[in-house]
Amino acid sequence: MIAPKVMVVEDEEPLGVLLRYNLESEGYQVEVVTRGDEAEIRLQENVPDLLVLDWMVPALSGIELCRRLRMRPETERLPIIMLTARGEESDRVRGLSTGADDYLVKPFSTPEFMARVKALLRRAKPEVLSSILKVGDIMLDRESHRVYRKKSEIKLGPTEFRLLEFMMRHPGRVFSRSQLLDNVWGETIYIDERTVDVHVGRLRKAVNTGRMPDVIRTIRGAGYAIRED
Repeated sequence: MIAPKVMVVEDEEPLGVLLRYNLESEGYQVEVVTRGDEAEIRLQENVPDLLVLDWMVPALSGIELCRRLRMRPETERLPIIMLTARGEESDRVRGLSTGADDYLVKPFSTPEFMARVKALLRRAKPEVLSSILKVGDIMLDRESHRVYRKKSEIKLGPTEFRLLEFMMRHPGRVFSRSQLLDNVWGETIYIDERTVDVHVGRLRKAVNTGRMPDVIRTIRGAGYAIRED
């Protein structure tokens, strides 16, 4: 099962370390960024499953970054938890009206933070936590590592399984080779981008048996997507 990805934008190093430790202990993939402008660039390259955003980060404030993210189609539905030392009602209203889904006032307890992360993911992106994924006539069981199409089991290798799982979490969305490498193989592993084509070819051959329609779209110059219907 591909772990949900969380980006933490927080310039207080001790708090960033604490949040990373607790999120990774619960199985999340975590990236910590300390500046708002750097976070904006990273979010243009790769969109996580959830964003933890401090209001007062340097270079570009969290409130302004949140506003910009809600204006982009790729991030308009990104789950966002806003962290701030500002506890007045007017500040909470401003944060939520700008686009934050939840709002935590510092200092907060770690158990409450973790509970809110899980609750927001369950509400906004249930496919991230669900053990069963369904797209069209394909069903993927994360716990048993089995895949079915029209009730017939499909045999996949571990890489093809992770590739299909990731694409089924984002049906219809086009991913470039580099985005698939980062999310399926991991950012710390160097693999030639053409390797993605090989594994997509294997996946396509496995799921499109007989005269079944091709469920994987190839978008020339852009990447790959799984069909929603």
